[in-house]
Amino acid sequence: MEIHVQRGLNPQPHLSLSRTPSTVRLIPPTLCLLLLLILNLSQFLMLRVVRCLFHPTITRSSLEERYIRLEVISGKDLRVPSWRIPAGIYVSVDVDLRRRWKSAIGVLSSDKSVAWADTITLPSHSSPALSVEIRASYELDRMLGGGEVIGELQMPWDEVLDHGDEPFDLSFPAVHGVQPSITLKVTIVHACDDENCALFDSLVDCEIARETDVGYARLAKYVRSRRVSDLNDAVKHFQLVLNQCPVGHPDRATALTNLAWVLLKGYIRNDVEDIDTTTSLFRDALALRPQHHPDHPLSLYNLTEALTWRHSRTRTARDVHEAAQLYHELLPLCTEGTYLRSITAGKNGVDYVIDECSDLPTDASDEAIHLRRVVLELCPVGHPLRPRTLDELAGAVKARFDQHGSIDDLDTSIQLCREAVSLCPEGHADRDTYLNNLAHSLMSRFKHQGNTSDLDEAISLYEAALHMCPIGHESRDCSLDNLGGALVDRFNERGDIDDITRAISLYHEALTLCPPGHPRRDTTLNNLALALQNRYDKSQVSEDLNEAIDQYRDSLRLKRLDNPERHKTLLNLSSALCSRFTQTQKTEDVEEAITICQESLAALSSLHPGRFFSYGWLQEAYLSRYQIFHDPADLSLAMENFRLASRHSTQGFPERIIDAFNWTVAAEQHGHGSALEAYSTFFELLDAHLATRSSATSRREAAAAFNGVRSLPVDAASCAIRNGNLRHAVELAEQGRGQQWSLASRLRTPVEDLESANPALAHSYLELSKLVSNAAQSSATISDRAAADRAATEYRRLTRQWEAAVAEIRDLPAFSRFLLPPLYADLQAAARQGPVIILVASQYSCSAVIVPTSGDPHHVPLPSVALADLTNLKDRFARAIRHASALGPKVPRNDLIILLRTVWDEIMLPIVNVLRHDLTLKYYSRIWLCPTAAFTSIPLHAAHPFRTNPDGSKEPCLEDLYMCSYTPTLSALVRSRQMMKKRIIPSFVTIGQGQPGAGKGKALLTVDSELELVHKLVPATAKHTSISGDAATRAGALEALEQNTWVHLACHGKQDPKQPYNSHFVMRDENLTLLDIMERDIPHAEFAFLSACHTAVGDEETPDEVIHLAAGLQFSGFKSVIGTLWQVDDSVAKHIVKAFYENMFRGSKDGGVMDCTKAAWALNRATHAVKTKVPLEQRMVFVHIGV
Repeated sequence: MEIHVQRGLNPQPHLSLSRTPSTVRLIPPTLCLLLLLILNLSQFLMLRVVRCLFHPTITRSSLEERYIRLEVISGKDLRVPSWRIPAGIYVSVDVDLRRRWKSAIGVLSSDKSVAWADTITLPSHSSPALSVEIRASYELDRMLGGGEVIGELQMPWDEVLDHGDEPFDLSFPAVHGVQPSITLKVTIVHACDDENCALFDSLVDCEIARETDVGYARLAKYVRSRRVSDLNDAVKHFQLVLNQCPVGHPDRATALTNLAWVLLKGYIRNDVEDIDTTTSLFRDALALRPQHHPDHPLSLYNLTEALTWRHSRTRTARDVHEAAQLYHELLPLCTEGTYLRSITAGKNGVDYVIDECSDLPTDASDEAIHLRRVVLELCPVGHPLRPRTLDELAGAVKARFDQHGSIDDLDTSIQLCREAVSLCPEGHADRDTYLNNLAHSLMSRFKHQGNTSDLDEAISLYEAALHMCPIGHESRDCSLDNLGGALVDRFNERGDIDDITRAISLYHEALTLCPPGHPRRDTTLNNLALALQNRYDKSQVSEDLNEAIDQYRDSLRLKRLDNPERHKTLLNLSSALCSRFTQTQKTEDVEEAITICQESLAALSSLHPGRFFSYGWLQEAYLSRYQIFHDPADLSLAMENFRLASRHSTQGFPERIIDAFNWTVAAEQHGHGSALEAYSTFFELLDAHLATRSSATSRREAAAAFNGVRSLPVDAASCAIRNGNLRHAVELAEQGRGQQWSLASRLRTPVEDLESANPALAHSYLELSKLVSNAAQSSATISDRAAADRAATEYRRLTRQWEAAVAEIRDLPAFSRFLLPPLYADLQAAARQGPVIILVASQYSCSAVIVPTSGDPHHVPLPSVALADLTNLKDRFARAIRHASALGPKVPRNDLIILLRTVWDEIMLPIVNVLRHDLTLKYYSRIWLCPTAAFTSIPLHAAHPFRTNPDGSKEPCLEDLYMCSYTPTLSALVRSRQMMKKRIIPSFVTIGQGQPGAGKGKALLTVDSELELVHKLVPATAKHTSISGDAATRAGALEALEQNTWVHLACHGKQDPKQPYNSHFVMRDENLTLLDIMERDIPHAEFAFLSACHTAVGDEETPDEVIHLAAGLQFSGFKSVIGTLWQVDDSVAKHIVKAFYENMFRGSKDGGVMDCTKAAWALNRATHAVKTKVPLEQRMVFVHIGV
């Protein structure tokens, strides 16, 4: 292969004189006189001709004042005989025997033309003929020699002057079959009126310049003749020049480059074997021409030429790596339209390097990925190689994800793949490849994060790729395999038998396309076996399992021992053997499974993601053997492998969360002491996983995606209770059941103490918190998948900055626990005004833990209550309340009375006994209930014995003894108390919507009268506004919530049990949702009365999170909230409202302070006051939440 190239750069035009390349000889004096006479005569005759042609009336006296102005305009078809790339092209004109004028060095354009527009004014008595040369210069800074001759000729002045004042072309002898030419213009002028008319003596001759010019000529001759003797002559002359340019010589870089070029030309034509010397010479020359040196770009190009030629012969990857880096530096220095740019950006330049880099094996190292990024930058938008380069970079980044598990790498891979697909429209030859690769990355992210939209999109892409690979297509087996694997994953996710059936069918077809000897047969066998095993796990058909084991063994026989995918098949076989051992109890199966896992582990590095699966199948094998033989060592080994798998950081959160969950189940089932550690690990992983989701809705969906885990908070607390660690029980219950709220609230944590300790860090933290919150809110509205991916990446980038700020805060004294799950000592602050009772409803035990104002928690066993009993009690309450709503107000609620008596006897009485006797809590003190799981649907505050004492007095109920409130979590109560430090002048707003509009519920006829009633009861000292009717819109209500400290809201309330963040208040236009409320931060808000239905009812999927409207208002800043547990009868609710506010504002009418902490007492007094007016179920419906 020989690359024929020329190039030029664009220097500033200048006037200079240089020596003639020919040797000057001494002439005898007599001969000199003769020559002068001849010369004068010829000049006289020439001027006579000029005078006749142009100025016939000019007199002799004025003739000597004439000048010839020669304008060198441009050149075209300029090829260098040696095919070397020039720095530029210039034209030289002989002035006389010793003087020569040289034009500016012009840039050679991509069409091999040059524009000079340079002028010289010559005396009319100068040379008798125009003697002109076109030369290639290989330096812009300092020339050594005259450069390589492209063309030379002489032309009598009379022929030149025949063209008059018009430009004309002057053609030169052909070079490589093409005649170069220059465009000139000649004019006779009367005076030398420009500085270019000044003529200078030629430069003094020197040996290295002569040797350099001879070297140029010999190289050009070698190119024409292909004789090695000419090559050797060129090398000899250039080596002589280099020998005379030692280190420090100003022409050394030029000498190095010239010698390197002649050696490279010989290497290209196989006349020189040594390329390493050539490369070293070019590298040394580049070192002498650093950045900003005029000849730096050309030196960069020279070195790339040597590297790419060496790579073409030796296939050494480091050569093409270095060439890519050099081109990355060179291309921006090459002006568009220049010959150097066209050569550099052409198929034999950077495109060769791009192609060769794309052919390199996928390498996940940071260095290799950096190289891929460099290569991508060599392919701007519109470059035909950009799709492939994007795809190769995506593959390298995904490979790094596979090794190290960084989700950012996976997101980057997906973004790159999306761009590659977008650049390859339907019908593009490589579109199926890019579709498959995008789907691969989406599948990896699904397995890492558990987002089913990634799974569905991947299947759609695999379907499209398969459609592009009809029967007979060489890649059809790969597309069949890919789609089959995704269908298996969807079957495991959703259990649709059609998915696994189709997957197996696709694998069978793929296997027929991979007969024995086919390089991909081992992969297809493994995938078919995996599909059969998954179908066995659901159907328990032993034939599927046996066939899967056979296929795994066949696959392993075909895999080389050094195959990087071998460990996956080993682990799959191990899993299948464990399953068969469980079925048949054949010891050899489980022994082989353990051996295989150990072999796999030994072959994997400590951070390899595959180790997670090795740990997983090892724990399954040990646990299976323990269940048969009951060897404690097997149980310990199983638990240890659970621990290792769940803490293997390179694996995605979903897999590790499931492993930690299985660890808790196994530890509880077998009574192992690691159960508490397993629970803690689960909560840590779930918290980290949910933190990657940018919206409250996506966090809840992510939490709900883990089937069977919603009871873990109470199971963890129960475990700690059974182990006698009550403080840890409180911590686990809080950590597990408050994740949604704690993740959202961590961006709103009060930082008054931090502002005092480190104001700058506090400011940075608050600013980053705002950025993260804004990113989360904006990402929730994005529907485009690619844009959503970019938003998620940006969210994680900001989150990492926020986490770095948090880590810096934790380094400060007294802030080591900043935003970490609270310890018992922190949580006990919730009980500052009265004890908090946590009611734990677990499958293992039901009990209560009382957190007192000081000291250790108190455990209250509830021996007669089981989880099934609570579930039954909850259902019975729901039926009794529905039944009661159909009864008249005076009809006894016997069903409710029976149920409330049960609640008193079996749940609340044991707790009250501890409060009275162990804690000696005074009557009418405040208490807070913090129910979990099934307890959240039971009206604990209304517990009542409905019995009469022997003396005729009625036995007191819970609300006769204590002022009862609820709290979603202890942290919520602590946060509300902290925010009470800042109080402002109260303002009260009433919001009512009794006419919600068509399809939004029946009209509420008493809303307006209720608002009027509240208005009359609000102290005159408080600023009071009211919005209702058409003004009670979503926007109007939100504005009112933000601008007021006290709110009374009367309207329809709707709880969405499936998607609680969509729970809402019905306004005139749009619904005011829980999510709307949560997105507001209203730190000065104090009190809200929600006179609406279902405002304090939780979530079916995650009941321990207590996600309801009242909790949302508390989260947004309201410290004290009155909510409802079920439907409110607006015809009787006004009685409770009136009694409540009369008690709430007692004493405030006369200038007293409006105090939101009186709400629990006021509600207690109100429900007692309306016993004769309001039926039992409507008195029970209102609950107090907060301070």
